[in-house]
Amino acid sequence: MYLRQTRELTHQGAMVVLQGAIAKAEEMGVPQCIAIVDTGGNLLAFVRMDGAKILSQISATQKAVTAVSSRVPTGGVAQDVEIKLALATAGQLTNLKGGVPITINEQIVGAIGVGSGTGQQDVEVALAGIAALQALM
Repeated sequence: MYLRQTRELTHQGAMVVLQGAIAKAEEMGVPQCIAIVDTGGNLLAFVRMDGAKILSQISATQKAVTAVSSRVPTGGVAQDVEIKLALATAGQLTNLKGGVPITINEQIVGAIGVGSGTGQQDVEVALAGIAALQALM
C-alpha cells in the first residue's frame, strides 16, 4: 500500500540497448548519438558515434527524457503544443522523433533517444536497441 513494485533498467541493460542501437546505425551507415535513461530520466549510457552531429548529443538525451516522462514515443505532439511544451520545460522536452520508451512485460523501465539521422532513421535505431534487450528477456 505504501510502496510500488517497479522494475528499473540497469546499466547492464542499458549497455545491451546501446550495443543493439549501434549495430543498427552501423548497418544503416548513419552515425548516431544514442542516449539511454532510467525511469527517472537519469542518463545510464551514451555514445556519440564517429561522424554523428555534435548538437545531436543534446537532442538525443532530450528525446530519451521526453519519452520516459511522457511514456510514449516522441514526435506525436500537435504542432500548436510542441513550442509550449518546450517553453514550459525550459527546453528539456522535445517533440522530435527518435525517443522511445523501453517496455518490458508491459512496464516502462527506461527510454532511448537517438539523434543525427532523419526522424525515421532515429526511430529505427531506437527500436533496434530495444529489440536487443527484449530478445534477452
